Amino acid sequence: MTQTDQIHKDATLVYNYHKMNLPLRPASAIFCLCSLDTRIAAHAAQLYLDGIAPYLIFSGDSGVLTKGLFAEPEAVVFAAIAREMGVPDDRIIVEPRARNTGENVRFTYDMLREKGLLEELKRSLVLVQKPYMERRTYATFRKQWPDQRTLFTVSSPDLSFGEYPDARNPRELVTSIMVGDLVRIKEYPARGFQIEQEIPDEVWEAGKRLVEAGFDKHLP
Repeated sequence: MTQTDQIHKDATLVYNYHKMNLPLRPASAIFCLCSLDTRIAAHAAQLYLDGIAPYLIFSGDSGVLTKGLFAEPEAVVFAAIAREMGVPDDRIIVEPRARNTGENVRFTYDMLREKGLLEELKRSLVLVQKPYMERRTYATFRKQWPDQRTLFTVSSPDLSFGEYPDARNPRELVTSIMVGDLVRIKEYPARGFQIEQEIPDEVWEAGKRLVEAGFDKHLP
């Protein structure tokens, strides 16, 4: 097996581990964590249009990867996409300050409480994220969302590792980010950031080989 083949095999294994494939069920709200990938906004909007939930939340400021790419916070950009797809403005909630997943949790929870919507929307949430960030998002919300009675599932566009990369999300960047998230899944529970999750040995070894191959730009 060539190094290129091994890298693709390892990256596919790690990607598939992160993509949880949880069942999708009706919820109180769809909670979209924003980023540079506007396909995630379209996926969240389509879930709303399909009747999955009566509200659509977008959370995210400009991050390292979107600074200079978007003229406004990620949540504002994503919300505009949802409106263009036909989501009513009064069904969209925008939280434009969060810069990491923990802030997505805290800032949005506080905002919903201030708006008087918390009791209505906290019963169940569909978390929408990039495929290779599903698992860390789910683990973070399970740990940090203040009300432990809230039911969570997580959703992303149904794209394989071979299908996911595009001009804005190149394969090298995606691989580095998901390797960094694999390390976070291992280390962050001890810091109180996430719930514990099992990492199969073959997935961890694949991640280590990817780091050794140079995909180490987004390690914690």
